[in-house]
Amino acid sequence: MKTRLEVADDDLFGPRNLPYGVFAPEGEDFRVGVRISEYVIDLAAALEDPIFAEPSLNAFMAQGPRRWREVRNRIRELIDTELPTAAVHLLHDVRTELPVQIGDYVDFYASIDHATNLGRLFRPDSEPLLPNWRYLPVGYHGRAGTVVVSGTDIVRPRGQRRTQSGTPDFGPTQRLDIEAELGFLVGVGSELGTPIDIDEFAEHVFGVALVNDWSARDIQAWEYQPLGPFLGKSFATSMSAWVTPLAALEEARIPLPEQVPQPLPYLRGSQPWGFDIDLAVRWNGQTVAHPPYARMYWSPAQMLAHLTANGAATRTGDLYASGTISGPVPDQRGSFIELSWGGAEPLTVNGLHRTFLEDGDEVVITASAPGPNSHRIGLGEVRGRIWHARNAP
Repeated sequence: MKTRLEVADDDLFGPRNLPYGVFAPEGEDFRVGVRISEYVIDLAAALEDPIFAEPSLNAFMAQGPRRWREVRNRIRELIDTELPTAAVHLLHDVRTELPVQIGDYVDFYASIDHATNLGRLFRPDSEPLLPNWRYLPVGYHGRAGTVVVSGTDIVRPRGQRRTQSGTPDFGPTQRLDIEAELGFLVGVGSELGTPIDIDEFAEHVFGVALVNDWSARDIQAWEYQPLGPFLGKSFATSMSAWVTPLAALEEARIPLPEQVPQPLPYLRGSQPWGFDIDLAVRWNGQTVAHPPYARMYWSPAQMLAHLTANGAATRTGDLYASGTISGPVPDQRGSFIELSWGGAEPLTVNGLHRTFLEDGDEVVITASAPGPNSHRIGLGEVRGRIWHARNAP
């Protein structure tokens, strides 16, 4: 039997989008699918290709750009005609899983507005940006094993916290925060000792996913000097269940803001890889921020070129994220430490004065971008609810 899907032209998940994910109908195994509107297409059944019966996107992503284009074109042909009925599932009837087996995880610090805000908060009597910031995309290696799919509950982390006496104590974080980010997934890896040229970005990166890199600010503040984030960041990173292929973002591509001074030669590309993507942050159902990715200072192509400039290898499934996305005005800030200005200026959320996350709070980050014919496409959501710390005294 065959099915023809009717999808509105202005649907955020129409045929010009087609994000990939991993799903399972009730009582069945996980496999690769494509979302269209409120449906999921089982690609193993629709394309009769066993690579899509795998419980992750890794094997498909490793096949490279030519295969990515072939599959995308074939899916669109089937949607324009008819799909096998057995391959079509309602979105609300299936479970989703982390779509990629994450190899390594790197988090960058690529928003000039975010870096400036934190510089003003932490170093009020100094220049907000450190001397290296405009010369390279600052980043750190995170923990791949704690990247979780959207909807996973987040257990409040514990760690050492500075006290007024100067001696630390140990307990649950009191300044639990979010970081609204965009993640990039490597499809085709690179060999050890061989940097990826900045203009080879699209030959290696498969697509993008929304990321919330949760942060325990009080733990981080005590531990991060001189080596950077550790327990304050490694407890959880949430990623959306759907990966938007780069091909779906062609209309969203824009030039980067001016970079002064001019980047070193290995960070100069011939193609623009800025993206006009608008995010929204909801805290317990109330929208509190609209971070604009278009303001990001460093591009994902520059991040990848720098990540591998020393010859570091990449592998299929590697994730690297932009760092917090923020804009120049208060309601564009992508973290609560910025929105509450370090806790000194509480927000009103559902009638309550709030600074950082409490147990039971839920944060949902969504995004959309320009698509064909003046329509927009959706990048799904990344959602998480806070649970109390385990074994807390």
